[in-house]
Amino acid sequence: MKLQELKKITDTFAKSDKMPAFFIGHGNPMNAILDNPFTKSLEVMGKSVLQKPNAILVVSAHWLSRGTFVSTSPKPETIYDFGGFPAELYKVTYPAPGSPEYARELMKDIPLVKEDPEQGLDHGAWTILKHMFPKADIPVFEMSIDYHQPMQYHFDLAAQLSSLRQKGVLIIGSGNIVHNLSLWFAKKDESPYDWNIEFDEWVKDRINQRDFQSLIHYENKGASAKLAVPTPDHYIPMLYSLALAGKEEAIQFTYEEVFSAASMRAFRIG
Repeated sequence: MKLQELKKITDTFAKSDKMPAFFIGHGNPMNAILDNPFTKSLEVMGKSVLQKPNAILVVSAHWLSRGTFVSTSPKPETIYDFGGFPAELYKVTYPAPGSPEYARELMKDIPLVKEDPEQGLDHGAWTILKHMFPKADIPVFEMSIDYHQPMQYHFDLAAQLSSLRQKGVLIIGSGNIVHNLSLWFAKKDESPYDWNIEFDEWVKDRINQRDFQSLIHYENKGASAKLAVPTPDHYIPMLYSLALAGKEEAIQFTYEEVFSAASMRAFRIG
């Protein structure tokens, strides 16, 4: 890379208004090709970002690892990490460039994070970005979830990402607050289980009270928590988003829906 090009990139690191942060319950991969209230809310979320981001960082439920990694691919591929869907879905691509520069900026700030030069964009990223930023002209990179670490670790690590928001990076946690596929498939209709409603509303209340410690120790909620979060992969991205909330920053719910054994709740910070 030429010195002039490097200077142009590093100059942008310090020349941005503070970016918001999002959490999005991404749900079914089919949302990538559907037009419904949820996908319309994604369009609104994208348009609400008035300053074009320098890059987008996604922490997705679908990149789990031992250790924490960031993707440094300059051209991340669209990953179809699912099966059994219509052929139309596998034809969708999201050809956004990667952002090795911002990924390495993150690694400089948090030395425990290592690089992965091959990781592409999983469906926790591209199915939502397709609606939020359809031009695919903003660089995108992902950070993995170290699945072997406790919830407090993830919250504390996420807090260290805050400086990226000052450098024009839009950070998105992508998962689902409630995500129980086995009970979803077992249900004959889409009406929500009572425990789904209970846990989703409890999370909403804890967010409104800014009681993030209770959300970190969600298992203390009891029976509804065990059913809502049988595995924490889809829950953890919410903690990454909440850890970015400044004391005076508003948290606004941008979408609220529960059905069967899933919650599609989404919110904006800042």
